[in-house]
Amino acid sequence: MEPNSGIQHGHQPRHTVLFSILYNSGTMDYTLALLFSLLQALSLCTAAPLPTEVVKMKSKVKWMAEQLVVRLDKDLQVPAGLTLSQPADDLDGPASIVTVLEGYNSLISDTLNGVSQVKLDISSLTGYLNQWRQGHCSEQRPKPPVSGPLQKLQSRKEFIHTVSIEALMRVKEFLNLLLKNLDHLETC
Repeated sequence: MEPNSGIQHGHQPRHTVLFSILYNSGTMDYTLALLFSLLQALSLCTAAPLPTEVVKMKSKVKWMAEQLVVRLDKDLQVPAGLTLSQPADDLDGPASIVTVLEGYNSLISDTLNGVSQVKLDISSLTGYLNQWRQGHCSEQRPKPPVSGPLQKLQSRKEFIHTVSIEALMRVKEFLNLLLKNLDHLETC
């Protein structure tokens, strides 16, 4: 290998060359061979995100979610007496968080006053989580199927205004749940 070039000469991987040296020396130490095999197996595994990267991601998601909750508090005009009957959707890692938020975002009608920035903020948050997940999660789990309150709300799409208001309420509820459980972001 040339210094600092990253270019290797020859066709044999380093582990094969080292194994050959150990074997050909006539005094092959089985402990070293076993240790080397274990190290090789570990090097094949994809590294988990560094703790500092996770902390930065959680901090950014927290900030984005808090800003979105503040915007919803300011812009969301809920009719008196309207409450949410079912509990919030489940948090099960970034993939499920993205699925839930994208699902609710798709139900929010563009015809409601003041929702364009909310929809944009939801898209920014889901986009960030998707990008982080793709870059840091070695095993890409598929997005989970829609269930719970989101599924029920999607079945009533014909009531555009009511569904939009409930979707906004659900987003706020879900973000508050996320803010209390930021550790769920660590699960790929």
